Amino acid sequence: MAQHAGYARWVWNWALRMWDEADQEGLKPSAHKLKKFYTNHVLPNYLWQKTLSSSVYQFVFLHLGEAFTRFFSGLADKPRFKKKGKNDSFTLDNCGKVMEFSGTRLKLPFIGWVSTYEPLPQVQTKRLTISRVADQWFISVAYEFEAEATNKLKAAIGVDLGVKELATIRDGSVFPNPRPYKRAQRKLARLQRQLARKQFGSNNRQKAKLKLAKAYQRVRNIRQDTIHKLTSWLTKNHGAVVLEDLNVSGMLLNQKLAGAIADSAFYEIRRQVEYKSQWYGSQVIYANRFYPSTKTCSDCGHQQGMPLNVRVFNCEACGMVKDRDLNAAINL
Repeated sequence: MAQHAGYARWVWNWALRMWDEADQEGLKPSAHKLKKFYTNHVLPNYLWQKTLSSSVYQFVFLHLGEAFTRFFSGLADKPRFKKKGKNDSFTLDNCGKVMEFSGTRLKLPFIGWVSTYEPLPQVQTKRLTISRVADQWFISVAYEFEAEATNKLKAAIGVDLGVKELATIRDGSVFPNPRPYKRAQRKLARLQRQLARKQFGSNNRQKAKLKLAKAYQRVRNIRQDTIHKLTSWLTKNHGAVVLEDLNVSGMLLNQKLAGAIADSAFYEIRRQVEYKSQWYGSQVIYANRFYPSTKTCSDCGHQQGMPLNVRVFNCEACGMVKDRDLNAAINL
């Protein structure tokens, strides 16, 4: 699998370099043109690539084209060159044939039988993506299924996302924010210092690099587990989920809060709520980002200033006293 990941990285970097050169010369590059040139003029010169699955390089050009489409649409940054050992991944198909999975063993094209930690669902797919994080390999399988709406506990619910508490619900429920990166900062800094002291190319450096990668993976796992539990509960149990249309990119410009906002992963929460709402038959509603949910009294509608360091909303008009996040959630 490491060979296929290296193959995908090699082709990606070659294609991105050719794209940049063509663009600088005033040409109009495309993934289709680059793939055709690569197949006819580059691939025959590298015999080692013929021992690996040809679907790897074909999907690389597909993904590169999609990446530039997102870039030109303003949805993502410009594609970057890939480094060995960082975000290693590749996509396979079975020459157009359906692959079936069941249990904890599956046969991958050109790779052979592999075992999985968890049993796979009994599904059929025409392609899958394999990625490496630290020293672990993950398989992502795309397949179709019939979405089934779940029984809802409530028709609609407002959710206020925050840094102190990850989510405050209008019924008073609170999902604490584990802040995994903040809690792991000292350990990560120590591991980074240890890595910096190791000699380049040595086995000890590789071991230190792996320790650091595992520590970062633990941070990601804690964050993802928390977000999955939150978004699943919201979409399974509520007919409509009301969220603020947060300007996350603008919020990250605040240097004092950027780290805490990134650690809270607001955009990932939004992404998961959107696709899970389709799974479970719920609806996502976004409140206007300029709607003053935090500054408005949920009892009488009076608006007043609310500095970030003030955690309790004390209405100057009617005297209502509520936690600021709960007050905002009720307004949503």
